[in-house]
Amino acid sequence: MSLFTTTEPPFRFRAGTRPLLISMPHVGTHLPPALAARLTDEARQVPDTDWHLERLYDFADALGASVLVATHSRYVIDLNRPPDGASLYPGQSVTGLCPVDTFDDTPLYARGDVPDEAEIAARREALWQPYHAQLAAELARLKAAHGVVALWDAHSIRSVLPRFFDGKLPDLNLGTADGASCDPALAAQLLAIAQSNPAYTGVLNGRFKGGHITRRYGDPAGGVHAVQLEMTQCSYMQEALPFGYLPAVAAGVQPQVRRMLEAVLAFVQA
Repeated sequence: MSLFTTTEPPFRFRAGTRPLLISMPHVGTHLPPALAARLTDEARQVPDTDWHLERLYDFADALGASVLVATHSRYVIDLNRPPDGASLYPGQSVTGLCPVDTFDDTPLYARGDVPDEAEIAARREALWQPYHAQLAAELARLKAAHGVVALWDAHSIRSVLPRFFDGKLPDLNLGTADGASCDPALAAQLLAIAQSNPAYTGVLNGRFKGGHITRRYGDPAGGVHAVQLEMTQCSYMQEALPFGYLPAVAAGVQPQVRRMLEAVLAFVQA
């Protein structure tokens, strides 16, 4: 019997026409049945999902962006972690490549049968590698067609998570790996947009500086500008079960997100 099997494809992908790829590595909710059976009741609700981002970014096609969306839960494997599982924030609490606990620091595995190295390797081969292969291939295609390309890594998180940060998180958290993954002039434009509406708070390279995807693929000197946006979920949805999308709430922040992506496109097409 295989160490890890799934009947679901590792990602959904739509190719766009303009030099922008939107990556959504944490929106997946699928748990293969054999794995789900090992998890706690809480974990099977996949509470740490980046819920509803496809709906929030429903303007992506109109912008001509390519869109890459994970299908499996981050509890299966975290596509925004390095393949060796190294910590992105040394000295701070983090979840791993194949997490064993929730954001609330509760165990995922009901009987403690956490994945061993062989199972982690199987999950990496089945899901992590195809997602990153598609991401790299699409960046290469867009760069060949346009010369310069942008990668936008879309995320969301509960606004209060004591394990990871004190108090309430700012609403719009831009990360550029402390300036290494995109041109500082672009980052400054994005921060200005993030802070333009007094209803929302915005910060650049605060608690979230960008995960593996932003850091791995961002290469402004080489024509790839990568930005992560980590949004508070209270900006557009319910932060507790049933984690519903709130259209009237989302309508407040969605134009701001779109303006940021329009600014990204204007910058790389200038």
